[in-house]
Amino acid sequence: MRILLIEDDTTLGAAVRDQIASDGQSVDWVTRLDAAADAMSATSYDLLLLDLMLPDGRGIGFLKGLRTRGDVTPVIILTALDQVSDRIEGLNAGADDYLVKPFDLSELSARIGSVARRYSGNPNPILTHGPLDIDLAARSVHRDGGHVPLTAREWALFEAFLARPGQLLSKAQLEEKLYAFDAEVESNTIEVHVSRLRKKLGSAIIETERGMGYRLGKP
Repeated sequence: MRILLIEDDTTLGAAVRDQIASDGQSVDWVTRLDAAADAMSATSYDLLLLDLMLPDGRGIGFLKGLRTRGDVTPVIILTALDQVSDRIEGLNAGADDYLVKPFDLSELSARIGSVARRYSGNPNPILTHGPLDIDLAARSVHRDGGHVPLTAREWALFEAFLARPGQLLSKAQLEEKLYAFDAEVESNTIEVHVSRLRKKLGSAIIETERGMGYRLGKP
């Protein structure tokens, strides 16, 4: 997933950024709402992590503006505002989840996964794909009963295919899911990860449309 983090607390922001990156996801971090608007105009994000109190305004107004314009990007609010009325306001403004600071980073990862599954149309974290048993919440794969270890990047790439079964994904789209703006991406990175997934999960797990991209293979 490509995630936009909108948070002005540098200590928390760095911790959240590192947590998301360790999960194998791509994250861009901004500290102001105007920078968030610029980022969203340039990039398609799968999820926003939104603080409510920012130097140039309130996150609630930003969220309401997104929903008024028809933007349905999932949003998880991260805030120190812990009153029930604050939660109600956030959810009524269009947030998909509301997490009060301080929070456990592992819980944040779980909530990101839960929201992403709901938007992909499959809230069930347990999937079966041919000989593979996949637990999206635990980020684990078993093949013919045996556990298959995947690196964070391999998992993130595999998850991108699982979220869009049958859909052709270009190399550029996959790179965008895995890497932030300032990350250096080698030209053959996606090919290397696809090759490793095929070795671990089966040669037919990912199909190649030459010159166009890749898609999840049929079960």
